[in-house]
Amino acid sequence: MWENMSSVMILKTIPKLMILKLQGVKMFRFFKERKWLAWGWVGSAIILVATWLQVQLDVRLNQWFGDFYNTLGEALSSPGSVTETELLSHMLTFGKIAALWITIALVTSYFVSHWTFRWRTSMAEHYHKVYDKARHIEGASQRVQEDTLKFARIMEGLGVGLLESIMTLVAFTPILWVLSEQVTSLPWVGVVPHSLVFVAILTALGGTALLVLVGIKLPGIEYDIQKNEAFYRKALVIAEDSIGATRPATLEELYDYVRQIHYKSYFHYFYFNVAKLSYLQGMVLVPYIALTPTIALGAVTLGVVQQIVRAFGRVESSLQYLVRSWPTIVELISVHKRLREFERGVKEVE
Repeated sequence: MWENMSSVMILKTIPKLMILKLQGVKMFRFFKERKWLAWGWVGSAIILVATWLQVQLDVRLNQWFGDFYNTLGEALSSPGSVTETELLSHMLTFGKIAALWITIALVTSYFVSHWTFRWRTSMAEHYHKVYDKARHIEGASQRVQEDTLKFARIMEGLGVGLLESIMTLVAFTPILWVLSEQVTSLPWVGVVPHSLVFVAILTALGGTALLVLVGIKLPGIEYDIQKNEAFYRKALVIAEDSIGATRPATLEELYDYVRQIHYKSYFHYFYFNVAKLSYLQGMVLVPYIALTPTIALGAVTLGVVQQIVRAFGRVESSLQYLVRSWPTIVELISVHKRLREFERGVKEVE
């Protein structure tokens, strides 16, 4: 299926993978059952507000970098024009902003950990009730214990990351839009109004499409890894509980399947990581390349360059969310598929 998908189909599939077919899935009882409504929705609102505060502090830091580097450039070009007190004052301002950001980040992280465990508990409670009907399902114990934990943790990381990316994009795109007015022209292209915004969008989305195509086989491979590991683990448990119930040859055969699928994943992740790391490292130079004509003319100060590069990085990084999170999304797709199979197996018994 994955191998035969065209690029158009891939782009249509991505939103579906992110939504994960919420309707009717027991994994999302956390947001529907009365018992968990406070944690599910109020907790989500708290995370939303905390993330927005962190983004706003990041915006203040971007402004600070501009002011600080302008002051630094003035101090280095005109000795004696800036006092030690002024420089230390800038650093004290940074310390205050950073301290507040760290405080909010720590409190948010602590709260999110509890929020995630409640989500896992909402799934576990349901699966406990139907577990007597699920013993015939392959790897039932692993799915209830390990997959629910993985699912909750991955959703925590991806959800908070997506939220932060969207808010960062909303906060920094207007900043980059205004700062782009100071860019005189682009190399090989010429004058383009608000050029850096378009450069960030095109390079980020182009890289995302490329890497999704390169890594399109990974979800299926990750699912096969979990499935073969589950068979192998079950055989080991049977052998441990009942000596002689499982022939050593069976264990060796199962482990051979595990070895083969892992080796296959190493190969596919290798070329995916080559493409990913090359792309991300190359993108470091993109804002500087775009600013080359402007810098050569001396049309901007060092502080403005720092503000532009930092704002560009924030916008670009937000648009690269899928690229940076793809390995985690691959694992989430696999875990989600296993839990869906578990739920279908329970329904068949009922």
